[in-house]
Amino acid sequence: MRCFRTVSCRESHLRIASDGFEAAVEALRRERRELEAYLVRHPDFRHSLVPVGLLPSAPEIARRMHCAAARVGVGPMAAVAGTIAQRVAEAALAAGAREAIVENGGDIYLAAVAPVTVALYAGLAGLGGELAFQVTPEQTPLAVCSSSSRMGHSLSFGDCDLATVVSTDASLADAAATRAGNLVRSVDDLQAACEAIAGIDGIAGVLLVKDDRVALAGCLPELVRNHDPQTRRKITRDPAGGPLPG
Repeated sequence: MRCFRTVSCRESHLRIASDGFEAAVEALRRERRELEAYLVRHPDFRHSLVPVGLLPSAPEIARRMHCAAARVGVGPMAAVAGTIAQRVAEAALAAGAREAIVENGGDIYLAAVAPVTVALYAGLAGLGGELAFQVTPEQTPLAVCSSSSRMGHSLSFGDCDLATVVSTDASLADAAATRAGNLVRSVDDLQAACEAIAGIDGIAGVLLVKDDRVALAGCLPELVRNHDPQTRRKITRDPAGGPLPG
């Protein structure tokens, strides 16, 4: 039985299952400290909605966010949650952990030794929380990152219930999920948006949900029915952000 523990640092609120939990927490604090120091020196990096350049002394977290944003065509902060999730998981694994599963506000990076069911929550309307991925150990390490115009505090220019992107690179998956959500304003946009995101080098697969319609592209883990009635309660979010919308 996996044991998930929660930890918060500034704007990051994580659920972690790993025997390297202490190393993961230390990495979270370090990554947040380095990123925030960089944002003070480079405020455009925080606020830009399009790719921006890097200062020569940028830390690794900023470099990963920059590369992902440049490939997808969004601002670098669109990749922050996924990047932190991967950096934290990598620190736990480097410290000798056999397994590391890190969820950061709907963005997940996992390296697993047993199957993992990843629920896909699209709100209470339509398909809601009925879908999930069944991820096998052989498919990991893997990132499963999601964006929604219905939930969370991330800026979205679309009207997509759920945009989920799978990649081995969590920075890229996170940025691409934001871009995918921006592209969907009606069900007629679903397939074209899926194909556009799946065509980005490094993206394994895309799943988009709008109302009662689902569009898929690329290579995704097995799609199964989510039987966990506690899915909504488990979604990590800012404690000051209030309840999830229905």
